[in-house]
Amino acid sequence: MITIKEVAELAQVSQATVSRTLNGHASVKEANKTRVYAAIEQLGYKPNAFAQALASNRSCSIGMLVGTLDGPFYGPMMHEVEKVVRKENYHLIITSGHEKYDEEHESIRFLRSKKVDGLVLTVDTLPDSELLEIANEVEATVLINRYIPEIANRCIWIDNERGGFLATEHLIQKGHQHIGCVTGQLSKVDSRDRLQGFRNALSQYGIDYNPHAVVEGRFDHKCNHEAIRRLLDRDIPLTAIFCMNDNIAMTAYSLCIERGLTVGEDISIIGFDNVSFGQYMTPGLTTIDFPIQTMATEAAKKVMGIVQGKSNAKQPSAPIVPDVIVRGSVKDLTE
Repeated sequence: MITIKEVAELAQVSQATVSRTLNGHASVKEANKTRVYAAIEQLGYKPNAFAQALASNRSCSIGMLVGTLDGPFYGPMMHEVEKVVRKENYHLIITSGHEKYDEEHESIRFLRSKKVDGLVLTVDTLPDSELLEIANEVEATVLINRYIPEIANRCIWIDNERGGFLATEHLIQKGHQHIGCVTGQLSKVDSRDRLQGFRNALSQYGIDYNPHAVVEGRFDHKCNHEAIRRLLDRDIPLTAIFCMNDNIAMTAYSLCIERGLTVGEDISIIGFDNVSFGQYMTPGLTTIDFPIQTMATEAAKKVMGIVQGKSNAKQPSAPIVPDVIVRGSVKDLTE
């Protein structure tokens, strides 16, 4: 077993400096930190988590809040964060806010009661003011899919407005002029941003926005089924539907098939998120990529960097610009 003494000898520093580096003391010179971390990596040293926690007055745990504990979106997110923190000999405590204000608030209170050393938060309903307060009290707080200017360097987010624009533009460039839209829950910032992108694309291409072609969905099958049914029942000659997440798109497939419509021929559908099941739908779902695994990894590395006092942990972040993943669910009307 590699010891702290061997790390100190290779890094040419004292054992106390290695210990202070591992415990995140700000007094350690950057050059010494660099040598210590290089020696740790070279030797494959694994610090004793319990002893480290006692010495540093830390819990060696990270708290994570997600919307739900199931589904193809949050599962990969939790997996990637857990993988990063375990590599650093930390443990991940996960709780769900169920996209409700009271439950998100209580979940964060619970995580903080466990004396976690950092927070990775995916929040839907808490206002910026409350998140700023939390971030001021817990320095190692990182937000996924949420942008707050005052703590932009602790946010990992996608440009949802741009994603909504790209989805709509793709339909327009394929010749579609009569486009319906099924939003996510409009109490959520990302849904409102995607709707704004939808409207921006229509405006840029000279297509009038029709509020009757827009219905609000949710994140459960029953509500989405009802929203899509209302849209299809309206006297609107739609050739395409922009579904603001892939779960909504899957429900749209089902309902269109029930009505004898062939997706990719009689009606075109584009989704958002690029969750794994989309490629196996028939036809494959054209969608907007939401690189949640990459974002989760970045968030976990950032929160661990802040906990460990790494100087580059709070470097400015920039929004991730999504891409269109083209499959077979959008018919080209220009051909």
